[in-house]
Amino acid sequence: MKKQLTALLLATTVTFSVGALTAEQALAASNATIVSGVNFRKAPNTDSATYGLLKTGAKVDILDKVNNYWYKVRDDQGRVGYISTSSKYVRTDGSGGSTPNGGGSSNSGGSSNGGSTSKPSTGNNSEIVNKVIAAGKKYMGTPYEFGSSRSNTSTFDCSDFTRQAFKEGAGITLPSDSRGQAAYVKSLGGTTTDWHKLKPGDLMFFMDYKGTKASAYPSDKSNQRISHVGIYLGDGKILHTFSKASGGVRIDSIAGKHWEYRFAFGGSPLK
Repeated sequence: MKKQLTALLLATTVTFSVGALTAEQALAASNATIVSGVNFRKAPNTDSATYGLLKTGAKVDILDKVNNYWYKVRDDQGRVGYISTSSKYVRTDGSGGSTPNGGGSSNSGGSSNGGSTSKPSTGNNSEIVNKVIAAGKKYMGTPYEFGSSRSNTSTFDCSDFTRQAFKEGAGITLPSDSRGQAAYVKSLGGTTTDWHKLKPGDLMFFMDYKGTKASAYPSDKSNQRISHVGIYLGDGKILHTFSKASGGVRIDSIAGKHWEYRFAFGGSPLK
């Protein structure tokens, strides 16, 4: 009887251990490879301290997808931290990029409101860009309201407008404010500080207004606070909204205007 009881306890212990191991393995549902050096952060935001840089070729286990900006991962030293979800930095191996929970609602780097962003699943970028621009132009003349409601389209401020255009045209929901949108576009890479290099459908980000002359603006705008966003149409034109007096959603030329002097950087949120 004693031997039978001992055998039963041993079998139970082994079963429990195997179950625990299986659960841990299931959590690491997607192995990934670092394709370009990326900061390995201790929290899912760009202000967090880092363990250092994960180098190109390093292997990590994706434990979770916190949101559309951050993966929770474990490196080969067993450390758990966070890296960007951008394909510029990480490639998922054999899982099609899927992660255990498909994205959460935690705060994202760069967006004070934790706005979520998901990428379109169908169509190519040129088709999607045309739909985004068409969606934006549909609201031409819609009145401007600072801090407009994100739940209706009766009025817009600048970031509410770009958010709505991409939501309708591309099926993605950008962060609610211009700085959050700027941080998201930067996280994807491929941004430019030369507006001549932008493509139609790219988002343009601007610093605060300081006057109508180029001399009023710093040559280095890298550390300037982003205060405005619009959609580049091509041919030196921008679709945006910025004040009640301007008549709401409208199209403006960039060259030789304060828009050119205020421009900080731009890029696509569709990568």
